[in-house]
Amino acid sequence: MTTTPNKAEKTRILLDLKPALDGYAGIPQETRLLFRGLRSMDSCEVEGLIQHGARKLRSAVPPRGTRLPVAKQINRLSRVIVSLYEKPYSNVFDTVVDAIDHYFSRSLLRGRKFIGLSIHPGVFQSDLFDDFIWRTFFSKTLTPRDKALVTSARYRVLNTPRRLLHQVGLAGIKYSSTPTYVKLDTRGFDYFLAQTPFPARVSRGTEMIVRYHDAVPVLLPHTINDKAFHQASHFYALQQNVQARAWFSCVSEATRRDLLKIFPEAEARSSVIHNIVSAEYFQDDTPRGLVLQIVANRLAGVGEFETNTANLRADDRVGPRQGFDYLLMVSTLEPRKNHMLLLSAWEQLKYTSMPGLKLVIVGSAGWDSASILRGFKPWAERGDLFYLNNVPSAELRVLYKHAAATICPSVAEGFDYSGVEAMRSGGIVISSDIPVHREIYRDASEYFSPYSTEDAFMAIRRVLAADSAPLRERLRAEAGRVSEDYTPRSILPKWEEFFQQQNEIRRRPSA
Repeated sequence: MTTTPNKAEKTRILLDLKPALDGYAGIPQETRLLFRGLRSMDSCEVEGLIQHGARKLRSAVPPRGTRLPVAKQINRLSRVIVSLYEKPYSNVFDTVVDAIDHYFSRSLLRGRKFIGLSIHPGVFQSDLFDDFIWRTFFSKTLTPRDKALVTSARYRVLNTPRRLLHQVGLAGIKYSSTPTYVKLDTRGFDYFLAQTPFPARVSRGTEMIVRYHDAVPVLLPHTINDKAFHQASHFYALQQNVQARAWFSCVSEATRRDLLKIFPEAEARSSVIHNIVSAEYFQDDTPRGLVLQIVANRLAGVGEFETNTANLRADDRVGPRQGFDYLLMVSTLEPRKNHMLLLSAWEQLKYTSMPGLKLVIVGSAGWDSASILRGFKPWAERGDLFYLNNVPSAELRVLYKHAAATICPSVAEGFDYSGVEAMRSGGIVISSDIPVHREIYRDASEYFSPYSTEDAFMAIRRVLAADSAPLRERLRAEAGRVSEDYTPRSILPKWEEFFQQQNEIRRRPSA
């Protein structure tokens, strides 16, 4: 029988925080919200796993063994922080060890894998470095009132880079179609919750849960960056997780169906818990005039063009203008997000019935974004298109609320936060007709084909038409009901139930 904690004891969870280093939206956002949500549950004791994608971190305090003097502990943890950004100062011995480790890192890790030795995360004492924990991992999504909750948790540091774990596993495909991966020491934890397919195995007594967001690297590899590595690292780590009998908590039923297309054998060990939307999105009475200031202040600095803000400055001097009508899209600039289809549909609207309609794009520049920026250029230079980034959630809420509509045109998504955020903020959503949008947005969106500019043009025009007020009111009313399903009060009970069920399974005698 598998040994499990007494019912009175809390469920111990180690949660993968590596994505929280990667940006604002999508998986990084869900990582922060889920950590905060699970930390708020009385039944769970949650720790965070700190790991860099490409950089080797300094080792933290060993979880077992001789206790270091306080000063040495603090210096050691401080050097962990420095190593996230640059190489800390070292003595001669450390320099030699680092050089050897750097040169032989892949071989050394491969050797550990074959021998069966685990890699051991060190302990990071967050009470000494709460500002670092907050700013680095959580402040982009959570509110200051969450700071004490997340910084009071304990953290572990895995100094081996995530990319190196993938590379060591992928080296095995030269000899086998089912390569094995190194083992991560997770003793003492009931569950390890990874945010993507994870390139390692876990200790006996720990169950791996993969938070599965999407199968884009496998099913749409032509839309991703670093295609060969990204596709292979996703597929083979996912294969390893399936073979190791991990559990899969999918962010949507559409994502679960994609998972089962690839690995049907995961069906009995997969389920759906939707993402949590941030509490920063809600309806308020923020005035429309603030939109002009936000747009002017958050313009992205890009070398391809300079945005003409003359009209914005004039409008700001004379006071809030009621005529600044705009479509809004919030997403990283990358091919599968479908910016160019929206741009074409918007151009048709400007050429025909809505010449004064602006386009506001919010998001960082991702891979293959050069052609998208070239499409933005002529319209930005004449002051009709505004490309923004680094927009905090309080300001994004204003943009959602006052947009003529938020457009979600992607050809593929795992969940798509932007539509739900717009709904929570009181906005109207028009989205591409893909399975995940139908599942998440339901009757709170108008839909169009993600491959038809004409269809998108017609859908947007239909919603924005002067005589379509009843349609807009219906969409807003549905949005309030639909988006409630993604709040913490709706989602966290599902996580409670999930872990209760898992704990019951763990208590059953082994087959």
